[in-house]
Amino acid sequence: MTERTYSVGVVGAGMVGERLVSILEERAFPARELRIMATSARRQEIAGRERDVVRACPEAFDGLDVALFAGTEGEKGASQLLGWQAVERGVFVVDNGNDYRMDERVPLVVPEVNAEAMRAHQGFVANPNCSTIQMVMALAPLHRAATLKRVVVSTYQSVSGTGRAGVQALLGQRLAAHEGARADAGPYAHPIFNNVIPEIGGLGEEFPGYYSEEVKMVRETRKILGCPDLPVTATCARVPVENGHSEAINAEFERRLSVEEARRLLGEFEGVVVMDRPEESGYPLAADVSGKDPVYVGRIRQDPSCPNALDLWCVSDNLRKGAALNAVQIAEKAIEMELI
Repeated sequence: MTERTYSVGVVGAGMVGERLVSILEERAFPARELRIMATSARRQEIAGRERDVVRACPEAFDGLDVALFAGTEGEKGASQLLGWQAVERGVFVVDNGNDYRMDERVPLVVPEVNAEAMRAHQGFVANPNCSTIQMVMALAPLHRAATLKRVVVSTYQSVSGTGRAGVQALLGQRLAAHEGARADAGPYAHPIFNNVIPEIGGLGEEFPGYYSEEVKMVRETRKILGCPDLPVTATCARVPVENGHSEAINAEFERRLSVEEARRLLGEFEGVVVMDRPEESGYPLAADVSGKDPVYVGRIRQDPSCPNALDLWCVSDNLRKGAALNAVQIAEKAIEMELI
């Protein structure tokens, strides 16, 4: 029996789009065609070689089986402009952007956590926010065992989360500081070099005083875990790290979880690697995770202020599991579940 193959589109040629292409090829996704789309047609080096890029328009989706949207492409999110038109053409859409994550029609999926949610898809599945993905990967096995009661998280997010503009800002400011010159702040409210900025996204009215990245973590965590009333609070900061997000998580449960049980549950969960040897300074570091697929968890300890709470340290490559890898895994899981 011949394995079925698929015509695959990638929408976006930035950092996430490039990771999508490379991960599709690394994982030998059964693609008979790979069509890369962006705001304009061109030749561009993507994932190690020159490739054709076609202009993203409704007709560019004709003949495709799957389309992976990298995120924002143009003045509006590409999925907002083209996503549902692609679905109307028979394409299964996986969107890394924020436009439809909380849409009731659209499952919000981390395959290891809630793949079954895809059965209700209407041709469109959303990829969660990078910081949410790694947190729910760390929380899901513990939640299944002891039921979450409250989550408090502080994030330390790398500049690659802002795309190439963020990386260029950090590198430019670092060079300027070395030369005694002044550099532009780039996409940030303040220079990021030698700094920590507690602002990611914009302010809104739903959660006064919270920036949108923090609101995403609250709302998306509830949707993915199927806990609409779960108390979640987040403080998200941008740090001068090129790639790899880090998070300090305090999770309270309905019953007490020992550190040993938590280590076992996390160690048995697909996609999570436990690095928890504090006596040897053994814990996950952002400097070590680039190019790696797992979510790494360490510093697992009992919260002395709350008998049913644990503290965790969680690190992951935000461009891989936090974005492109999770999107590809959604498509792979949809094929496995015979949804495409």
